[in-house]
Amino acid sequence: MILQWNIGEVTITRILEIELKVAYYKKYPFMREAHPEALAEIPWLSPNFVTDDGELIISIHALLVQTPELNLLVDTCVGNDKVRAITGNEALHTEFLKDLEAAGCSREKIDTVVCTHLHVDHVGWNTMKVGDNWVPTFPNARYLIGRIEYDYWLQSDADDQIPVMLDSVTPIFEAGLADLVDFNHVISPEIRLIPTTGHTPGHVSVVIESRGEKALITGDSMHHPCQIARPHWTVSFDEDGDAAQQCRNTLLADIADTGTLVIGTHFASPTAGKVISDGEAYKLIF
Repeated sequence: MILQWNIGEVTITRILEIELKVAYYKKYPFMREAHPEALAEIPWLSPNFVTDDGELIISIHALLVQTPELNLLVDTCVGNDKVRAITGNEALHTEFLKDLEAAGCSREKIDTVVCTHLHVDHVGWNTMKVGDNWVPTFPNARYLIGRIEYDYWLQSDADDQIPVMLDSVTPIFEAGLADLVDFNHVISPEIRLIPTTGHTPGHVSVVIESRGEKALITGDSMHHPCQIARPHWTVSFDEDGDAAQQCRNTLLADIADTGTLVIGTHFASPTAGKVISDGEAYKLIF
């Protein structure tokens, strides 16, 4: 399903790759606090974001942001032909590029790509397989990557991150299409980056403002809407869980009750809504 929102003169379109249901495992939980009983205490999560059995529903999608002058793609999912643990160690073969074109923008028309961070499900479509080689999927785009984020992972020896860098990040640098940017980089008059570190050291989110309206693309500062109601819940693969929690508290306090459209990078359909105060925490309305 293609979902679309307008912020002034900017159009934002969700390009879905896959949706996943994440069961709770006591030994290796995705989010330790988000067990079915705790999720049941947040009734507005059902049925869009939590199954009847208490499984989290997670979406992996990109966001096409179009201004009158720019075609921007935020986060590029897992990608095809890449064997990844997140997809059960099997390569995907989705219609992602056809869906992008159906949304009104072929891969050749993308001007800019932003990776909020360099995890596997945010950089995959940076490249595509042509013969035996990985080549940039968006040949006419500048790929914007956080300088701190890139330096951190370039030095990492994490087994699951090395292939991600090799097939999804390094080729765009070799092609001369990558630009290292700082936390508060301004992309256009309507679009800028803001630091939302913790999940990774160089993580950013994307702010869009046009004609008095505002939206925030979260990246992984929030993985699931349950973290709006419970900002202290953290995922097992946050690089710094305490910093991620503090970032989320600050972010939610800043956007609550302001009318800002919050577009969750992993929020299942309807994917976007507005954060309002709800007692000592918050809820998402859509």
